Amino acid sequence: MNNPLIIIFTAIILDAVGIGLIFPILPSLLEDVTHAENVASYIGIMTALYAVMQFIFAPVLGSLSDRLGRRPVLLISLAGAAINYLFLAFAPNLWMLILGRAIAGLTSANVSVATAYITDISPQESRARRFGLLNAMFGIGFIVGPILGGALGDYWLRLPFITAAALNACNLLLAFFILPESRTPTREKIDLAALNPLRPLRWAFSMKSLLPVIFIFFVFSATGEAYGTCWALWGSDTFQWSGLWIGLSLGAFGVCQTLAQAFLPGVAVKLLGERMAVITGVVAACIALTVMAFANQGWMIFAIMPVFALGGIGVPALQSLATRQVDESQQGQFQGVLASAVSLASIVSPLAFSSFYFVVREQWPGAIWLSVVVVYALGVPLVLSLHRQKAEAAPAM
Repeated sequence: MNNPLIIIFTAIILDAVGIGLIFPILPSLLEDVTHAENVASYIGIMTALYAVMQFIFAPVLGSLSDRLGRRPVLLISLAGAAINYLFLAFAPNLWMLILGRAIAGLTSANVSVATAYITDISPQESRARRFGLLNAMFGIGFIVGPILGGALGDYWLRLPFITAAALNACNLLLAFFILPESRTPTREKIDLAALNPLRPLRWAFSMKSLLPVIFIFFVFSATGEAYGTCWALWGSDTFQWSGLWIGLSLGAFGVCQTLAQAFLPGVAVKLLGERMAVITGVVAACIALTVMAFANQGWMIFAIMPVFALGGIGVPALQSLATRQVDESQQGQFQGVLASAVSLASIVSPLAFSSFYFVVREQWPGAIWLSVVVVYALGVPLVLSLHRQKAEAAPAM
């Protein structure tokens, strides 16, 4: 593995740790600030706002990285993230927390740039494996982050934000001093129209062959939002888990997911092909979600984690398949469009899942996971319809 890849993966681990630190303590923090007993709706609103900012800025950052280079865009977003976590650490009321989450969504839109960076330095035959490693790095971050966040949050609710700020500062220094540029930027003149977040979307929607893969990313991302929105509430309501145990459960998932995505995607694609690898992941996730819906003891969740983690093996295959759809000069723009589809799902699904959880919380909290199975089912026919060939290129916008 070459040095730039090691550096970008290390940066991703630190980024994921910073994000994971917040999950276990967000419900308690909102209860402390709002003095409300049921904060599911607040979590949904904050998560959706975070996604709105990603939706707006992911294609902008992706397009800017095509013109200016990946490195400067990554550096600016990492600096903004470090400052914002400090802001959140000392935000005294709800509106400031909401503002901080909006800024966090803007800075986290750099995922499209990181994905384009890996595409730049990876030959086609290595992309599925490297995207698997990319997701595994997130898994490592989510092993450490939620456990550390739960433990620190039990000590002081604001401490995880300070820790996240420090980690992002380390991330910034690592990128600034070591990370090289991955491509020669076009240096085209940037006009205001290029910063329109809807412009890359219009470009993508002008190519009908791209619509299935965009919608698949939307559906799969919608399912993922259920975990961040409802996991902590569900664990507390169903098993009376503390912040530490919520963190441990997320950490256990991170261990299994990291192992699965580090070692299995390349093998799965070789044996099954890209499409069937995605379908296999969907089936595994749905089995685990069904068990979770009916679980009445905490140990059952830890027992099903290996099967749950297998749900992630298809994501790298899907990412690899997506990169075939446009040529190399448009990867940043296309990855920005996919990131916007992910963000659009992250706007809609937290509101939907938190509202549904608010309704079922008293009677059957586990019903939330069956709703995720239903959403997964929407993407299966489209996955089966995908092809390996590259779509006819449309002019960049």
